[in-house]
Formats: sequence, C-alpha cells, structure tokens
Amino acid sequence: MRVLPAGFADLPADAARIAVVVSLTFPGMTDQTLELMERFTRTALDTLLAAGARAVLVDSAAAELLPAAELDAFDGVLFLGGGDVDGALYGHCEPVPNSYGVDRRADEYCLELIRGVLERDQPLLAICRGSQLLNVACGGTLIPDLDPWHLHRGGPGEPMFLDETIRLLPGSKVARIMGSERITVRSGHHQAVGMVGPELITTAVADDGVVEGTEHPGKTWVVGVQWHPEDSDGNEADRMALFAEFVRSSRKDQGRKGGVNDTVRLAGSVHG
Repeated sequence: MRVLPAGFADLPADAARIAVVVSLTFPGMTDQTLELMERFTRTALDTLLAAGARAVLVDSAAAELLPAAELDAFDGVLFLGGGDVDGALYGHCEPVPNSYGVDRRADEYCLELIRGVLERDQPLLAICRGSQLLNVACGGTLIPDLDPWHLHRGGPGEPMFLDETIRLLPGSKVARIMGSERITVRSGHHQAVGMVGPELITTAVADDGVVEGTEHPGKTWVVGVQWHPEDSDGNEADRMALFAEFVRSSRKDQGRKGGVNDTVRLAGSVHG
C-alpha cells in the first residue's frame, strides 16, 4: 500500500506528530475495499500534511504490533475506518447480517490504544470504525446492522458511499468547526453507535435519528465522526476544517512532553 506523502520530510522539526491507526489488511478484503482503504488513507495523510502535521502509520493488523505505550510519544492520534467491530466486544453474540472484515485481535488492540489515549488526554479524531471503537471503549454499544439503511450506504449494485445530510448539535466542537448545524457528508456504513457510552455525548445525528458523531466532554479534544471526511469525493473545505482543528489541538498538546523521537517506528510494512 503506497500512501505516505513525500512532503513529511520537508516539515519543520517542531511539526505536530500524529499517529494514524488503521488496519491495512482485514479478513475478506477485496480489490474494491483495498482501493477504498488506500484512497481514504492517502487523503487523510495528504490533509494532515496540508495542515502542517507529520504522520506515522500504525497498522493495527500488523504481525508485530506497536506497543500501546509508544503512542504517548505522539501529539495526537487519528483512527481511520475499516472492517466491522466484533459484536462480542459490546455484548452482541448473535449473527450479524452483512458482516465483513471482523478482526478480533485488531479490535482489542485498538481498544487498548484508545483507552491509553483517553487516559493521557491526547487529542483524538476517530472516524467511522474509529468512532465506533471509541464508543465501545467508553462503555457504549453498536447497532450491528442498520435497517433501514438507505440514508447511510448505497444499495446492491450501487456505489457504497453516498452523500448524506446530518444535523450537528449546537455547542459541539464539530458544529463550531463546520460553522453550520446542517452539513452534507460522505457515508458508507452498515453499523453505527447504538447506546452512547456514559463518558460521551452525542454531537451529530442523521435524519433517521442514528448517531453520527460523539465527543468526550471530560477530555481536551476527543471527537468521533461516523462519516468519512477523508473521502476525496467529499467536501474539501469541511475536511480541511476538521483536520486543521485537530492538528491545532495537537500542537497545543506538545507542551505536555519534551519533544518526540523522529525515529518512532511504523508497526507493519508500508511503503512511502
């Protein structure tokens, strides 16, 4: 997977360092899902670069996983999308229709990472699967398979991702960032946040009431979004606004540590 921009090397030494957590492979991955993962990951990294941050990929499906404590070296952490979360991790033990990409090992690793990030109060942006894992880590549940689903993904024979209009709750970080309480986003999901974890608050909802965003009011900057701002077919200005605010918060967080080792290693094999 060739997704790392060359421009990270040109950033100043004090640029914010962002750990980007994503499973570069998962069970059942097809050529189509691989193309989507590459495109979305590349867009996320390009946007971080444009916002002045240096990113390091952390592969949550790698044979050798980066020790969770090493995320402390970063100024912020970004969780990207991917496969379904194992239902047993949020108390659902029945078969899940349309299930794909379940990797229990990666799920447990990501939950460990998120809990460490929250404990250290590092800035966190969690997208789609990342937002779902954030909710599970905070004691919430997921909707295993949305029905009706028409607002949230394409049907059989149609593109998976579509435009969806959602409502942002007044006073939320994401509403302030977007400057509006109604925005159009890119969606392509069959699972979603169910019962919101007691540590979190709802910040965005779909027209059918499905939770589309959460935040942690007890932490400095923790934002979860169900949609895909890193879809290159989506609104570039909205994507840049969200990522830029995340990077600004990460720069502020640099004061809690005395610098970051530039040799922090990548967990997994990714070519630049």
